[in-house]
Amino acid sequence: MSAGWSWWVIVLIVFNLGVTFFLFVWAPRAKIPTLPDGTTGHVWAHGALREGMHRLPGWWILISLAMYVAAAVYLVLYPGFGNTSGLLDWTSHRELAQATAANDAKLDPVLQRLTAMSAEQAARDPQAQALAMRLFIDNCTACHGRNGFGNPLLGAPNMTDADWLYGGSADEISTSIRSGRSGVMPAWNALGADTVKNLVQYVLSLSGQAHDVGMATAGEAVFKTTCIACHGPEGKGNPALGAPNLTDDVWLYGGTPAAIETSIDQGRQGHMPAWSPRLSDADIHLLTAYVLHLSNRADQTAR
Repeated sequence: MSAGWSWWVIVLIVFNLGVTFFLFVWAPRAKIPTLPDGTTGHVWAHGALREGMHRLPGWWILISLAMYVAAAVYLVLYPGFGNTSGLLDWTSHRELAQATAANDAKLDPVLQRLTAMSAEQAARDPQAQALAMRLFIDNCTACHGRNGFGNPLLGAPNMTDADWLYGGSADEISTSIRSGRSGVMPAWNALGADTVKNLVQYVLSLSGQAHDVGMATAGEAVFKTTCIACHGPEGKGNPALGAPNLTDDVWLYGGTPAAIETSIDQGRQGHMPAWSPRLSDADIHLLTAYVLHLSNRADQTAR
């Protein structure tokens, strides 16, 4: 801080300590008028309650004095009295740096061992899972949830199933984490409300759900001229574009007729941020392994 602010802090400290210490010394000796019965004369509840007067107990005085001594010792040893650094020359930045260095010294050998593994191997390693779970909780739960079940309101996919928008291999998952993803479902309201409803019934039919056969037949013709560019002629999606498979029962934004109609009519904008600026290569490797672990793909690979 500047010299002006430093002196301002010093003046405030001296003033506050001086005033409170004066009151501390003066209060036990102050003469307060009392009535013969030892009360001050103040009454409440129509005279039923009277204010008594007693000296401060000795333990209270001793504790207060100890607090003043502790405050003085603190200001001598640690920074706090303006720009003075204190006899210990302590700084929070130095303590953080020392703690970080000590933590890195313990963590680096562990990370070297885990990053030497493949993501599939790390997904089955208990120590890797423990470290990666903390990374997941700190960085990913805001969208995907603590247990990785996703959030349809945000379009955040479920990490615990085997359904993947952009592919579920270790390399593809790592790319999603490192570089992020941006998925766009355009709004098709220009097709008209009736056409959108027909498409909803056809999409329901693709996943084997109850649907109106006549409307689904009408929607199929539109689907095969409009939607196949992304979702494919059979509606199985396209990982290169992040277009979801419409033939399973996994839904990013919900699989009810109303949710599907909203997706078609208004479109969707899905965004997975790139985590490479925030996370190290080792962090991304561990998170990749953790996502594989959540989806049980590591177990499938082991078999």
